[in-house]
Amino acid sequence: MTPESLQRILMVEDEPDIRTVAELALEAIGGFELTACESGQHALKKIEECRPQLIVLDVMMPCMDGPATLRAIRAMPGYATVPAVFMTAKVQSDEVQSYLALGAAGVIPKPFDPLTLADQIREIWNEAHAIG
Repeated sequence: MTPESLQRILMVEDEPDIRTVAELALEAIGGFELTACESGQHALKKIEECRPQLIVLDVMMPCMDGPATLRAIRAMPGYATVPAVFMTAKVQSDEVQSYLALGAAGVIPKPFDPLTLADQIREIWNEAHAIG
């Protein structure tokens, strides 16, 4: 059985410049429907509206960081198993392991390459569905 194709992504990133580049990479290059939020709180308000198939989270954000946002999303009905990807500059192996232990399907290092970001996301999506 082939996995359903990925279309809807929720991205949570507090840096406007990074959000803009990721929007271009995922919408224009990747062809995804992207909902971009500037905070974990904003993401929690928007998630029901966009019904993402995959969530991309910045790790370090003010107020509510990526791991806290993921925990809050996981507690919502229907989102316990939605694949999540962390984007971070902190990619030491122990840090990556801690993100995976939180239930992340993958970790994308920053700075990311806008030309390959959509492919990286698709690869993580396919791996998440090959396991499940």
